[in-house]
Amino acid sequence: MSTTLRDPAPTTEPAAAAQSPHVRRFGLPIATCLVMGNVIGGGIFLLPASVAPFGTISLVAFGVLTAGAIALALVFGRLAERHPQTGGPYVYARAAFGDFAGFLAAWSYWITAWVSNAALAVAAVGYLTVLFPAAGAHKWSMCLAALAVQWLPALANLAGTRYVGAVQVIATVLKFAPLLLVAVGGLFFFDPANLGPFRATDQSAAGAVSAAAAILLFSYLGVESATVSAGEVRDPARNVGRATILGTAGAAVVYLLGTLSVFGLVAHEKLVSSTAPFTDAVNAMFGGTWGGTVVACAAVISMLGALNGWTLLSAQTPYAAAKDGLFPKVFETKKRGVPVVGVVVTVALASALTVYNYTLGAEGVFESLVLITTFTATVPYLLATAAQIYFLLSGQRERVHAGRLARDGVLAVLAFGFSMWLVAGSGYAAVYQGVLFLFAGVLCYAAMSARKTRATA
Repeated sequence: MSTTLRDPAPTTEPAAAAQSPHVRRFGLPIATCLVMGNVIGGGIFLLPASVAPFGTISLVAFGVLTAGAIALALVFGRLAERHPQTGGPYVYARAAFGDFAGFLAAWSYWITAWVSNAALAVAAVGYLTVLFPAAGAHKWSMCLAALAVQWLPALANLAGTRYVGAVQVIATVLKFAPLLLVAVGGLFFFDPANLGPFRATDQSAAGAVSAAAAILLFSYLGVESATVSAGEVRDPARNVGRATILGTAGAAVVYLLGTLSVFGLVAHEKLVSSTAPFTDAVNAMFGGTWGGTVVACAAVISMLGALNGWTLLSAQTPYAAAKDGLFPKVFETKKRGVPVVGVVVTVALASALTVYNYTLGAEGVFESLVLITTFTATVPYLLATAAQIYFLLSGQRERVHAGRLARDGVLAVLAFGFSMWLVAGSGYAAVYQGVLFLFAGVLCYAAMSARKTRATA
């Protein structure tokens, strides 16, 4: 195994591919939409109900999580300036610590992506049942609906990056109308009596905040979206960092106002069992069901848009790793600007996980999937922030902006501590399952490393 610490080579595509009408590089607006579209995916539409059992202390968790997410975004922005290649955390970890660390980042991020796709699909079903009640008649009808909303975005991805970008912009625009309606308009209908207890569990305040944050982290997965697809962004050294920070900050404002409004619009005892909290919130604002139906439509569109972006991201990291010989070579296959094998394999795995979880029963499927991604997401986050700390402390001046040394150091330490806190809050079950997923990758790395060694012998 080679342990030489070096920058991965920038990902380049053949000139013919770049000229294809199905391929289009993303500018700053689309890159920002990719970040916001992936961050504001299905999470915001279901998470107010998921954290309601903890009480309104979960709003404190949201505030802490927002600060941590912005710190992560700033760290990713700095790293992207120096390493503007497709792969994001994988690229940074490998440049700092070598092949094995890079592989762990790629493997964990890949797991996070396809498990997140399964969770988003489950969240979408909750709103689909508002539009089509028959979809929620039985757990298997819900499972089939979840599978359908995973494969539709996959087909858009297979059509080419031009269509991925178009779908992302449309979905991002359409989702903001109902979100802003609830986030801003809901404050005029806010009823403090609906908030319920501040701490609704027997946990300590710190324990409740950590537990709520572990679930809420799912709502901020995607802050690294532009860095993972840096090879598809025009002028990535300039635009990737900007898109990361703008997208995360915009999502944070919508999240905080939207969650607060839902808590004040829907009675606590009803919110705890709600499968479509934003629909319930709009119905509480205007009465009847027409507003809720509109929100349900927007929520489904939003989640399809998020699945569209996450499907691309889930294929980009193994593509970058495969280029370096750390993932099976088949993941290098690219058509119309999209790593097609990565898309198909990722969606197939997400579908299998969806079926498996529905066999255990429809209750709690979303929460169990979310907690797995909480752990697996922290592995590339920890490695990326550790890489930034390494670059800052190792005297590699070409990687460090001297005037920002102290500020970048503080941000990197905060982001690393934040990621560690999330691991602690995700719970024993999530860590146990996440570690099993992670260790399964070690065998894959052994095989790939051995093949790479034989090829260079």
